[in-house]
Amino acid sequence: MTTVTTTDATLLQLMWLASPALPVGAFSYSEGLETAVEEGRVTDETQAATWLTDQLLLAQARSDLAATAQAHAAWTAHDIDRLAALNTWVLGTRESAEFRLQTEQAGRSLCDWLRQRAADDGAHEDARIATLRALAPAPSWPLAYALAAWRTGADARAALLAMAFGWAENMVQAAVKAVPLGQSAGQRLLGALAARIPDAVDDALARDDSTRQAFTPMLAIVSARHEAQYSRLFRS
Repeated sequence: MTTVTTTDATLLQLMWLASPALPVGAFSYSEGLETAVEEGRVTDETQAATWLTDQLLLAQARSDLAATAQAHAAWTAHDIDRLAALNTWVLGTRESAEFRLQTEQAGRSLCDWLRQRAADDGAHEDARIATLRALAPAPSWPLAYALAAWRTGADARAALLAMAFGWAENMVQAAVKAVPLGQSAGQRLLGALAARIPDAVDDALARDDSTRQAFTPMLAIVSARHEAQYSRLFRS
């Protein structure tokens, strides 16, 4: 019989967190991509690759991944004031109502998932989960994910690699449905994004409070337009 090591267990837990099956509703959002398709900005595989690669490097790396890395350290120390400040920054930098809804809904859902897993294991809610649940007005996705990853025993780099891949997989599935693309094109697109994820993670890990940023005007515009789009597949 093969013994599962701590490293194996951590890897499996990270794969679980990155899975589209994680019940946080990530599959239901296109993050403005559906409107980019509707407006003719993304019409094929090449344009989808450009759009999502830019989003990974200019938005995810500088904002959510960077905040998650810093939250991972804050969860280690259980620095409640630092966690609250990071959560406030994430919520305050959502540039559309849709983006705010997404991060709050996913954060609450992951918080509930963590509480349920603790209950299933016969354990009481621990102090860190209680801190996450108490973040006002809601726990954001980066803060919730950082705690979930920290609880696996993963270091910040491994946590961010899994987080970025989960984001990429969800966005590729959104592109497959919205553009639309075939499954082979979707796999090529996922491969292209995966190749850039280590660079995005390195960028995120190198950022501090003065260099962490959320400034993607076109992404904010298409997300805001999606909120009022007449016909749509994805949530707003």
